[in-house]
Amino acid sequence: MSNEQIFKKHIIDVVKYRWIWFVLSALLIIPGIVAMIYSSATSEGHFPLKVGIDFTGGTILQYGVNQQVSNDDISKLREALKKENIENPVIQVLSAVSTGDSAQEALEEKIASKQNNENKAEETEKTDSTNSNKIKNIISIRTAFAAEESSISDKVSEIVNSQYGNSELIQVTSVGPTLGKELFKNSISALLLAFLGIVAYLTIRFQLDYAVIAVLALFHDALFILGAFSILGLLFGLQIDSLFITALLTVIGFSVHDTIVVFDRVRENSKFIKKKHSMSEIINASVNQTLTRSINTSLTTLITLGALYIFGGVTTKDFVLAMILGIAIGTYSSIFFASTLLAWWREKKANERAQKTQRK
Repeated sequence: MSNEQIFKKHIIDVVKYRWIWFVLSALLIIPGIVAMIYSSATSEGHFPLKVGIDFTGGTILQYGVNQQVSNDDISKLREALKKENIENPVIQVLSAVSTGDSAQEALEEKIASKQNNENKAEETEKTDSTNSNKIKNIISIRTAFAAEESSISDKVSEIVNSQYGNSELIQVTSVGPTLGKELFKNSISALLLAFLGIVAYLTIRFQLDYAVIAVLALFHDALFILGAFSILGLLFGLQIDSLFITALLTVIGFSVHDTIVVFDRVRENSKFIKKKHSMSEIINASVNQTLTRSINTSLTTLITLGALYIFGGVTTKDFVLAMILGIAIGTYSSIFFASTLLAWWREKKANERAQKTQRK
């Protein structure tokens, strides 16, 4: 295809309707910003989102059971915990059989050690009972941090024993609020370092205005995801954890990759046809050249994530949801936001230069 044919075959004229895309971006972002401001003003820790125990601290209790645990059993257990005012418990099932005899022996040693600390007289009786009923699964339950660890431990143990009569409390681990706050600070630092690294790379690889616009597109995507989860937190009590930060960093990488593909095509086209066509025309043509590739890449990724969201476990649903929202908004921003913003900026600078020339 010749250079002139590139400008004649357009799937969509993105630059022409750029103000529509800018308004649409505002409609996508502003409700989330309002939700984050409201959440910061009303929440106890003044967080813009509803944070989980990874950031506020929490207690992890592990129970050994000698029977298989189905998804229905986990759902019933979660509902029972919620009825006792144990909010947003995170339940995981770890197989003690599939990992081999060594895992079973290690588990029995842990139980025996616990029993030895409690009461030496009952150690033999309980260990024999454990050996006769081999533990098949370990149920791990994460709850909010409790100042009195024994009270929440007793309450959870009572609920688990009502569903699994022969359960055994293996281990109790607590993460204090101080450690949770440190993890939150480290997560913010990771995000800021990612942004700085992207700015440095794009400034060297392209030009400063390319880098600034790419970062604005990243802020656009990050604000949308944060706002969406803030709204979901206010409406449905959805909490974020460390997996959410992982998803956000992954989305940032995907988004900037998609934007770089478009910008790289703009730069290549500018080398050959800059004198014949305006920058807006070059950007429009470049976006249309990469449009099919961007949509196909994102669509195949979204199909996979959709399957994970529908058929995956409960503990990964929020992570997958963040990825789905991030991939969708990242594709949109690279095509309709970053490229049109670059076209507007270059057009503005060109007009300023033309006015200066006329004055001279």
